[in-house]
Amino acid sequence: MKSDLYTAIAQIAAERSIPREAVQTALEQALKTVFRREREQRGAPDTYVEVAVDSTTGEFRIIEVKRVVEDVESIEDETRDLPLEAALTVDTNAYVGKEYRTDQTPPDFGRIAAQTAKQVILQRIRDYERETVYEEFKDRVGEVLTGLIQRADRRAVIVELGGKAEAIMPAREQVPNERYSPGQRLKVYLKEVNSESRGPQLIVSRTHGALIKRLFELEVPEVHSGAVEIEAIAREPGLRSKVAVAARQDNVDPVGSCVGIRGVRITNIVDELQGEKIDVIEYSPDIQTFISNALSPAKPISVQLIEDGEQKVARVIVPNDQMSLAIGKDGQNARLAYKLTGWRIDVKDPESLRSVDGDEDDFLRQAQEALAAVRAEQDFFIQGRQPRLVRPDGTFTHIEKDFGPLPDDLIGMSVDVEVVEDIVHVHYNRDLRARFDFESGEMLPLYDEMVLDPAD
Repeated sequence: MKSDLYTAIAQIAAERSIPREAVQTALEQALKTVFRREREQRGAPDTYVEVAVDSTTGEFRIIEVKRVVEDVESIEDETRDLPLEAALTVDTNAYVGKEYRTDQTPPDFGRIAAQTAKQVILQRIRDYERETVYEEFKDRVGEVLTGLIQRADRRAVIVELGGKAEAIMPAREQVPNERYSPGQRLKVYLKEVNSESRGPQLIVSRTHGALIKRLFELEVPEVHSGAVEIEAIAREPGLRSKVAVAARQDNVDPVGSCVGIRGVRITNIVDELQGEKIDVIEYSPDIQTFISNALSPAKPISVQLIEDGEQKVARVIVPNDQMSLAIGKDGQNARLAYKLTGWRIDVKDPESLRSVDGDEDDFLRQAQEALAAVRAEQDFFIQGRQPRLVRPDGTFTHIEKDFGPLPDDLIGMSVDVEVVEDIVHVHYNRDLRARFDFESGEMLPLYDEMVLDPAD
């Protein structure tokens, strides 16, 4: 019949889901510690011992081991090695290399061991579990893992990653507008695995840009296989991201592959990020084309690159009606384009370039030529109302013609301009404020005078 201690080992191993051999090794170390403490209390010298287990009964025995060596100078371990001269005084048949094994198990050692070794065993088991967690996750840094939130507060979120592994998501790795609650399941990016004295520390993130890359790899087969490669990512966590992709195989649409039919693939990623907007753009090795794509949904007319030492500036001209798209809310679109390309974006509209000194400026000339080419493809008169900025002198430009001056209260304001039957109508806050003849630029009355028939 197996001993109670042996049965307890099997039970602990089953409860902790660890090999029984690991628990037994921990127990053997604990029993050695208990035996040495008992000898120390009696004032007996320390000695080298081993723990033997009876395979039939499961009983643990403490065996003292002595080994005969040539002389005192040959001693490597004073608790175990015995010079031949000393060994011959007790055993005339002693010889170098002979080993003596003596049972030193104290009386009632089973009860003493069960009481004293408990904490040592549990500590060794905890150490084993920590080592197991570290070994499991140390090579998984950079992966996206699915976790279950255990606790959440302003300082940190504790995420269970399966089994007995828990990860910490510090405040700096949390998305400000996301809400975390116990029991919530979400995907996290494993950022760090640190080996600490109290156990491995797993740091996970929801703000890391690589989280988006890994989500694309999970959701888009072309990205996972390498047919489409993610070249760059710019992210403002929780708000908006830009992802530049390029095809590595012929006849593959990189943007279409990432978006999916009816946007189903990108929608799944957006849902996982709790509504964060994602712009997927096509990467180009030509930096001007790349910058133009990066400003999507705006469509720039011209891009000029200016390098001055470490300063890299892209002067970009966009149509007047796309200025707000190019810049974005609070400058977000231009800022993300800068993070994506590494070039600071200076967005200009065609009309503002008229005030640039030097009519021969290459950028101004190129921009005006590009603008003319764009307008050549459109009707001469732009349909609908178009926003225009009123300059300090009260004038504004529409379809390459200057009109004005407008009243002082409109200086610096954006007015809505519309051409109807060769007459330029200027509106502000839905009110008609001025009219001009398109050909001559002459200011007209706000309303046409009514001509009465004398007969009336």
